[in-house]
Amino acid sequence: MSDAEQTRQNILTVAADEIHHHGFKATSLSSILTRCEISKGALYYHFTSKIELGYAVFEEVYTPMFLDVWQTPLSDEDPIEGLCKFLTAMTDEMACSEVVCGCPLNNLCEEMANVDEGFRLRILCMQEQLNQLIVDALERISDGLRENLAFSQVGYFIVSTLNGATSLSKSSRNKELFQQVIAELCLYIRALKK
Repeated sequence: MSDAEQTRQNILTVAADEIHHHGFKATSLSSILTRCEISKGALYYHFTSKIELGYAVFEEVYTPMFLDVWQTPLSDEDPIEGLCKFLTAMTDEMACSEVVCGCPLNNLCEEMANVDEGFRLRILCMQEQLNQLIVDALERISDGLRENLAFSQVGYFIVSTLNGATSLSKSSRNKELFQQVIAELCLYIRALKK
């Protein structure tokens, strides 16, 4: 990797962390410059604006990370159990900072979807990709699932419930609420089976 590529990657990593902790709007380019130990010119060499940097963080850091995390449980021989293990592990492994800060991707979506069309379109694309991963996993085991399930609606319901649980735990700073909602979600997911 060239020096320029390393600098760009470092900017993305630091910006993703800053956005996670402060939100996109409150993220300061000065803080990113300081943490990266680069000049303003170096930042603008790679990203012409803060919004362009935000798009890159969303597309190159958050979206792949998010989709990769879901890919493993959905690729399980039994994606129903894979999902439930994944969600339950999430409740067990959630650190206190995650209860307070929430999911970086969910935070950015909530903050920017209604104020910037570019973010809204990127969020929609990512949501469609995730939903397709869920649909594909369910279709793969459809013979063992209840009849007349609308897999796309099931996928959006699962993700919406998870996002709601994340927002609930963040706003209340209460991990137990997150655990309770996820336990109920797993009951729903397991009830998809015949």
